[in-house]
Amino acid sequence: MIGLECLVKDKYEKIGNHVLSPGEAVGKGLTPEAAKDLGLPEGIAVAASLIDAHAGGLGVIGADVKGHNLPCENQPITSRVAMICGTSSCHMGVSEKPIFVPGVWGPYFSAMVPGLWLNEGGQSATGKLIDHVVRGHVAFPELQSKAAASAHSIYTYLNSHLDLIKKSLPVGFLTVDLHVWPDFHGNRSPLTDLTLKGMVVGLTLSRGLDELALIYLATIQAIALGTRHILETMQAAGHDINTLFLCGGLSKNPLFVQMHADITGKPVVLSKEVESVLVGAAILGACASGDFASIQEAMAKMGKIGRVVQPNHEHKRFYDKKYEVFLKLVEHQREYRSIMNSL
Repeated sequence: MIGLECLVKDKYEKIGNHVLSPGEAVGKGLTPEAAKDLGLPEGIAVAASLIDAHAGGLGVIGADVKGHNLPCENQPITSRVAMICGTSSCHMGVSEKPIFVPGVWGPYFSAMVPGLWLNEGGQSATGKLIDHVVRGHVAFPELQSKAAASAHSIYTYLNSHLDLIKKSLPVGFLTVDLHVWPDFHGNRSPLTDLTLKGMVVGLTLSRGLDELALIYLATIQAIALGTRHILETMQAAGHDINTLFLCGGLSKNPLFVQMHADITGKPVVLSKEVESVLVGAAILGACASGDFASIQEAMAKMGKIGRVVQPNHEHKRFYDKKYEVFLKLVEHQREYRSIMNSL
């Protein structure tokens, strides 16, 4: 239909008609030329590979959780979602049968875990958004100098500063009248609307470090509320998710992790190895070399749990209200657009 009929000739020979699953051995291993270039033994196993985020999912989602008192223990892997959180974020869930989720990519068969269907949600800007909000604030130079003086990263310093100003309140409650819609770079999931913009409601004339800390907190909460939006859409379509598995740069930030647990109401599992994409790649290699009989076996043995963060269920009512406001923000943004489009 689009003029590429030449690709169909000779049983798709031009684009290849031999499909390998992730982790299957490719050819006869490393060629002499490649072995020489890489300084590796000739013939060493080469595995069929994965997209980086999918490798990260593979590195965390199949870990053995025995003894950690998690709801996904003795449950199929389909009860878990792997989140790779960095500049942007991916939310990956698997299912035994194809599930079509509005605004979430997939289902793709055997795209991450062999034999299972993959759905992939995502947020276009997460780490990038936090960076943008913090570095663009007028109090950023003060934050930089104070963090440097205390020999901490700017985010460790901000987390400590929030603990100072919260007084007797739980830290998350500081944003009772400050709300962020996080789509400064459009919405990938679950609304699939690249025209959406970021929103902040509750600004004042204050310009100090306290205000910077509060907008930082509200931005992290907005990202976590966006994750809740994605998970609820997946669950409404037929997924049954009870545990989050986080990896990537943002999983090193304890505030980011705790907010995801509190706002989704689900425990968060952190992998022992932060660079889970590399673990996933190693799992593929270990299958291609024959060290493991299956991806599932390799995931259970090679993916290790570092720490479990439980949600504070007593904060549920507050975050339910924040989520209600969150959904109102996008509803209002669309109303404003409709008003302006009626010119």
